[in-house]
Amino acid sequence: MNILELEEYLKDLKKLTKKYRTLTEDMEVVKKVLLVNPNERPPFSFRIDNLGIGTCVIKVKKIASKSFKGKGVNSGFRLIYAHFEKDKRIVFVELFHKSYKEIEDKDRILRHFK
Repeated sequence: MNILELEEYLKDLKKLTKKYRTLTEDMEVVKKVLLVNPNERPPFSFRIDNLGIGTCVIKVKKIASKSFKGKGVNSGFRLIYAHFEKDKRIVFVELFHKSYKEIEDKDRILRHFK
């Protein structure tokens, strides 16, 4: 299984890392988990439906972060990724914090996968 990252995702990561210094390390843990089980796992992640594209797009709601030590178990980070089961690859599309943005950028998803 390969994990790829869109350039826009990398910009999201870089921007958030300025405030949340452990985020890069936290995302490495997420990658290891996804390599073992890339499918959705409610209540932590779920499919984003009605996009009309030929792959599964998943939103991860709860990502553990060391930056939030002492402030609860899970952070407010959201990760959007596409899972191509036949090709055995995952593409990270978007990363954001729920305080700054409520919902995923569906235009970004469609722009890359339609």
